[in-house]
Amino acid sequence: MKLTYELIRLELRHTWTIARGSSDYKENVIIRLERDGVVGYGEAAPNSRYGETPESTLAFIEQAIPLFAKADPWHFVELERAMGELQPAQNAAKAGLDMALMDWVTKSLGLPLYRYLGLDPAKAPLTTFTIGIDTPEVIAAKVKEAAPYPRLKIKLGSDRDEEIVAAVRSVSDKPLLVDANEGWREKHEALERIRWLEGQGIFAIEQPMPADQLDDMAWLRERVKVPLFADESVRTAADIPRLAQAFDGINIKLMKAGGLQEALRMIGMARALGLQVMLGCMVETSLAVSAAAALSPLADLADLDGNLLIKDDPFTGVTVDQGRLVLSGDPGLGAQPRN
Repeated sequence: MKLTYELIRLELRHTWTIARGSSDYKENVIIRLERDGVVGYGEAAPNSRYGETPESTLAFIEQAIPLFAKADPWHFVELERAMGELQPAQNAAKAGLDMALMDWVTKSLGLPLYRYLGLDPAKAPLTTFTIGIDTPEVIAAKVKEAAPYPRLKIKLGSDRDEEIVAAVRSVSDKPLLVDANEGWREKHEALERIRWLEGQGIFAIEQPMPADQLDDMAWLRERVKVPLFADESVRTAADIPRLAQAFDGINIKLMKAGGLQEALRMIGMARALGLQVMLGCMVETSLAVSAAAALSPLADLADLDGNLLIKDDPFTGVTVDQGRLVLSGDPGLGAQPRN
């Protein structure tokens, strides 16, 4: 297998602000895996929250090149395991490599990934559209721009929470998914915020408190009605059993998990423990979003809008019709380079 890669800069449509900071662009890595005239594509979106940088992502890919050069891609389960043994971290890089591998395998078979997995594309769920933290005027404008989406996601976790919700509600009464990004540090504060939000038309909350405060999360879960989803608290299947008493569901992101194969294990583990499943993403092109969308018929909720937040998407793939994910019928992940 010939493995090549390219660092790309993705300019955002709006400054992206969450509880941890702001950015105007994102640097991701596109991976190209070729053998027997078939090309598989993958994408790595490193996240500083997990100790990842573009440089560390590139370094891991370089480390993996000899592994791929001598491997049989049809033994993709073994190859994914071997990637995990290279080092315990750098899951975004692993996700991109696993994505390219599964794209190659399913293209070689002439099947969309979802068909290979036995999934019905008609059961793909609605996706939310995310509104980042901003001024009330810009938030209201962003909500208006998101008119085609019946569900919105808003970023909270700062001292401006009530102002942000008021700005959204000034122009829309759509159901809201709230993501606090670990922003509520103390359990009584979190309880007060959530009880107020329960009267604001929300249907779920992601990661109200810091990832390591599981005892506080379990205390909180007993006292609120709205479902609570783990995001930063969960990366791989090994994390899930300890979360079952603290959350109602988990947000699975390929970049956190380390790829499609681990994401499937996570879905199985979550279901075995009675947890709901959300599929999310980082700021990504249609390549990585299409990969996650291929698994979406297995999910209760989807937050797959990372490709909608960038100006010039270098890939085509999954689309959205009145908020619902529409999966491509093309073989592989269903994503293709524009040029």
